[in-house]
Amino acid sequence: MMEKITFCKSWSFLKTFTRNHSSKEWLLRQKTDPYVEKAKIKSYRCRSAFKLLQMDDRFSILKPGQCVIDIGAAPGSWSQVAASKINSTSTNSEIPTGLLIGIDLQQMYPIKGVTLLGNSDFTSPKTWQKIKELLNGRPIDVVLSDMAPNASGVKHLDHDLIIKLAYSVIKFAVLNSNVGATCLIKILDGNQNSEIENTLLKFYSNVKFVKPEASRSDSAEKYLLARGFKGLKQS
Repeated sequence: MMEKITFCKSWSFLKTFTRNHSSKEWLLRQKTDPYVEKAKIKSYRCRSAFKLLQMDDRFSILKPGQCVIDIGAAPGSWSQVAASKINSTSTNSEIPTGLLIGIDLQQMYPIKGVTLLGNSDFTSPKTWQKIKELLNGRPIDVVLSDMAPNASGVKHLDHDLIIKLAYSVIKFAVLNSNVGATCLIKILDGNQNSEIENTLLKFYSNVKFVKPEASRSDSAEKYLLARGFKGLKQS
C-alpha cells in the first residue's frame, strides 16, 4: 500500500527556516500550490514528481525495461514515477521489466520496484561500488539526478556546490551508461552553465536546458537534459 504521509512537508519546512522564511509564508505557499494537492491525490511523496512527469511527457525519457539510476532520490517521488514508467514493479507482464536503483544521503521508506541505497553519499567511491554490484554488469539507460546541496542562501555558492555534484553525476554516467543513454541533472542557474553544457556535449549528441512548469517560478533550478550518449570511444 502506498504511504499516505506527506513526505515533502517536513523537508520543505526545514529548508524554509534555514532560509529565514516565516512558517506562515511557507504554509500559505503550500496551501496555494496546486502541485502539493495533486501530489496528495496521486499519492506521490512530493510535488517534485510532477517535474519529472512533465519532462517525461515532453521528451519521452522513460520507457519499459530500462535500467535507471535515481540520484538524490529522497523522499522518493521521482522513483515512484520512474518505477511506473519503466515497469520495474513488473505490474504489466506484457512489457519489459526495468531495473531502478535510488540513492540518497537520507534514509528512505521502501518503494515497490525500487532498490534503495539510503544513508549513502553518491560522491563516495563506496557508493559507486555498491551501485555497480547491483547493476551486475548491466549498462544504464537513464541517469536521473535531482540531487542538491544544503542551501546556504548565497546564490553563487549554491550554484558552485550543485555544479560540483553535477560533475560527479556526469562522470558516473559516462563510465556506466549504454550507448544512446540519457542523463537528466538538476542545476541552479549561474555562471558555469555554459561550461557544464559544453562538457556534456563532448559525450552526448544533444543537450538542452529544461525548466518544467512544476518548478517554482522564483526558483533558480533548471535541468540539463543530455540525450544520445556517444560512448567513450566516440567522445
